[in-house]
Amino acid sequence: MNTEIGWVMIILGFCFLAAEALHPGFFIAVPGTVLLVMGAIFILLPGVFEQWSPIIMVVTAIVASIGTIMIYRRIAPGQKPFTTSMDTLAGKKGIVTIDIDPGSISGKVRIDNQIWSATSDTSILTGTAIEVTESEGVHVKVVEMVE
Repeated sequence: MNTEIGWVMIILGFCFLAAEALHPGFFIAVPGTVLLVMGAIFILLPGVFEQWSPIIMVVTAIVASIGTIMIYRRIAPGQKPFTTSMDTLAGKKGIVTIDIDPGSISGKVRIDNQIWSATSDTSILTGTAIEVTESEGVHVKVVEMVE
């Protein structure tokens, strides 16, 4: 009986790992690894499970989880999300990607690899370096940088 349960756990574990490989980030590698290890213990040490099963299950789950998480972090290190708030834009430098006309937010600027709608008190042509003086909602007010 334990052997059949062990094989079912191993097959499920491989299925979970395959699903994780096909769709990374689903984070079912941890339960997949736990199932693989527990299935192997079921098959290799069937007599041990009858007496010590609760302790073996807990220890196996903890060790396999920690090991899998450590490997997962090395394979796919986390990245801090790139965020920009209105307060962090003032003083930033960028470049005009679409001409800026005074009184209009149809102009575009690239600041830190992000495109923003921009306005200015003067006309600024594409390719000109700019500096943000303030941000107003979803657009920025800029001035042409003097070299």
